[in-house]
Amino acid sequence: MGERTTITASDGFTLNAYVAKPEGKPRGAVVLIQEVWGLNDWIRSEVDRYASEGFLTVAPAMFDRVEFGYESNNYGPEQFAVIGELMKKFDHKTALLDVAAAIGKASEGGKVGITGYCFGGAVSWRAAAHEGMGLSAASGYYGGGVPNYVELAPRIPTEMHFGDQDSGIPLEQIEALKARHPEADIYTYPAGHGFCNSGRPASFNAAACEKAQARTLAFFSQHLG
Repeated sequence: MGERTTITASDGFTLNAYVAKPEGKPRGAVVLIQEVWGLNDWIRSEVDRYASEGFLTVAPAMFDRVEFGYESNNYGPEQFAVIGELMKKFDHKTALLDVAAAIGKASEGGKVGITGYCFGGAVSWRAAAHEGMGLSAASGYYGGGVPNYVELAPRIPTEMHFGDQDSGIPLEQIEALKARHPEADIYTYPAGHGFCNSGRPASFNAAACEKAQARTLAFFSQHLG
């Protein structure tokens, strides 16, 4: 359904993106932020899924400033060494420029919501808290490093989805986020990290993912329609 393209950020940097358009008039737009494996098979399938629900959907390649064209379907432990090196060079400030470029592209479909998984969940929260991004809603999934963004207050309607058995995101961090931001809807599910990635059978939890995805679609329908 979708196609690969490029978008250009406000500082002139051109990055890769994957875009999918719905049949007929969009009922809104979604920017989808990748996991640490880039615009791989599963992320592109998620972009296509949102388009099938009626949303013009854009996924920017968030690591292109570090390694242009990076993406991987290798979920094995050896890939984490590669990811660790990429993250050492990653800059959250320029990342928001790339998110903004994706929002600009997505806005062709109307009001824009943002979502993302793991790394992308944390980026979604940061974007929701940043002034002037042009977003109308945010729904992030198991964004790691909660202490690094717990003090950032969303400026738009925001919800987050976490697994209560996530060894990388302790429940006390999730509870701290809830306590600090009662204005956000923060949900937990009987699942571990990465419970929506059907490409990782050891992590995937169909029941938890189905419930979370239904909430996201309802949330976006409410705020982007």
